[in-house]
Amino acid sequence: MPSLVMENRVNFLEREHMQDLAMASSYETAMEALSSLITQQRRGDISTLGVNYDKLGRMLKYLKILGLEEHIAGLKIIHVAGTKGKGSTCTFCEAILRECGFRTGLFISPHLIDVRERYRIDGFDISEEKFLQYFWDCWNQLKAMVTEDLPMPPLFQFLTILAYKIFVCEKVDVAIVEVGLGGKTDATNVINKPVVCGITSLGMDHTETLGDTISQIASHKAGIFKPQCRAFTSPQVSDAMDVLRNRAYELKIPLEIAAPLNNKSLDGLKLSLSGDHQFINAGLAISLCKCWLQSTGNWNELLLNGNQEVELPEAFKRGLSSARLFGRAQILYDSSANSNSSSELSKRSSGDLIFYLDGAHSPESMEVCARWFSNAVKENTSSFLSPQASSTSSPSSFYSSITVGNVKDLCGDADTCNEEENIEESNLISKKILIFNCMELREPQILLPRLLNICASSGTHFSKALFVPSMSTYTKVTSAASIIPSDIPAKNLSWQFKLQRIWEKIIHGKDISFEKNSKMDKPETLPPYEFLYEDASHCRPSDNHIACSTVIPSLPLTIRWLRDCVKQNPSLRLQVLVTGSLHLVGDVLKLLRR
Repeated sequence: MPSLVMENRVNFLEREHMQDLAMASSYETAMEALSSLITQQRRGDISTLGVNYDKLGRMLKYLKILGLEEHIAGLKIIHVAGTKGKGSTCTFCEAILRECGFRTGLFISPHLIDVRERYRIDGFDISEEKFLQYFWDCWNQLKAMVTEDLPMPPLFQFLTILAYKIFVCEKVDVAIVEVGLGGKTDATNVINKPVVCGITSLGMDHTETLGDTISQIASHKAGIFKPQCRAFTSPQVSDAMDVLRNRAYELKIPLEIAAPLNNKSLDGLKLSLSGDHQFINAGLAISLCKCWLQSTGNWNELLLNGNQEVELPEAFKRGLSSARLFGRAQILYDSSANSNSSSELSKRSSGDLIFYLDGAHSPESMEVCARWFSNAVKENTSSFLSPQASSTSSPSSFYSSITVGNVKDLCGDADTCNEEENIEESNLISKKILIFNCMELREPQILLPRLLNICASSGTHFSKALFVPSMSTYTKVTSAASIIPSDIPAKNLSWQFKLQRIWEKIIHGKDISFEKNSKMDKPETLPPYEFLYEDASHCRPSDNHIACSTVIPSLPLTIRWLRDCVKQNPSLRLQVLVTGSLHLVGDVLKLLRR
């Protein structure tokens, strides 16, 4: 009898394993299907897809094919546009309303590692099983109706359609929808009657599509305003505010300025998203959530369950202190080198490697990033440098409880860490390192000086800058399970060398010319460990000796080199800022998770 039980158990495990393999295979097939929707069109180019329909006209056709038109009208939506802080504001809104007891749906972009990050139901990324169910339902129905005038939707349009499909089928009480690009013609803007609209801080970004003045950009963002729908905005520069107000006046709707959150309102709690700028985003989220609750008849009920005299309901405080958004002002301790047991920690076999991740890629967001990094490297450093640091549990993705891979998530969680650092701070050699890359349509000649100058004004100085190409390609959608090749094929590094020249000009105050080291074309080439300790005054560009920066051919090599550096010197602390691109940040997260 025991043998029969054992046989049944083995058969069950085999069937379960086969189901897992089938699911993984199906998921990768879905990623391949999504990849086929990526167009090679550059931003700002005129689309030639379905010339008989504009973008929103096509979106409405797709929704009609899927039978979603009427259902979308029943969704109680918060719609958010802006240049900076859209994702943070939406994430705060989701956490607040979930804490108020509502079933929440959140659609944000881009994803960092896995496309399912874009879709959260009740704070959790949608499961693979449900994602595949809704994905193939949409895919097969649209594929069957393809015509010359109505081809398959491009990637972001399909992902947006899928978001509305998920929210309708999951019967969410509230859907928080982040605009992808602009607002007026964005694929999300098929919503006729959102409950409330919000505009986050505006700045100069995507100028090739939205225009090269703040007024033109504001006009696109104001395109999400709808008749009989209240609107809120974060404080704006006067030119942008004028445009927003004029559009609201045309629609005869109120436009209110959301005041930044006063830290005292949290009663000792901390915002879960780091950086002073998050008080602006939190203030807008509070206004949007209050309006949503009032408009849906739930505000008074919420107050009846608590103290009507308090400035901020307890559910709001819980949401603001628990929201999670990865790759934005995120701190990760890499513990791969510290595999020792806790009893061996005092021997300190390796130094500290801490990553500060922020996907800043516009001038304004780079300023915010620089201020955050400068403060973060100074605040409570010793309290979170233990490899035994605990992490909070939060229902947002697989990073919410970092027990996978080799990293500990320290985002906003320094107070709970165990203080087991056994070496005096004075004995540590601390180095600030920059890992940077950005898309070629960005303006590194603006981004890099802002980063460097603001950090320097706060007393934060980079020892070295590493310019590295991203792993992500713009022609393929990958998943968290996608294989990362151990040897990344050699890439053209001309862009990284251009970034390095810009950096060196900032450091030296003049143009420098140096020949590209031919060895850098070889993926296995890495700087010696001594490079970290070399004084910048020894830099001799005329002799092709660069002491302030280097180009490394791939991210896997870069992470491996940094890990080896701290293993070589137990007294070394590397504080590494990764910025310039959300794709770069996502790639680093994927590598650290391995």
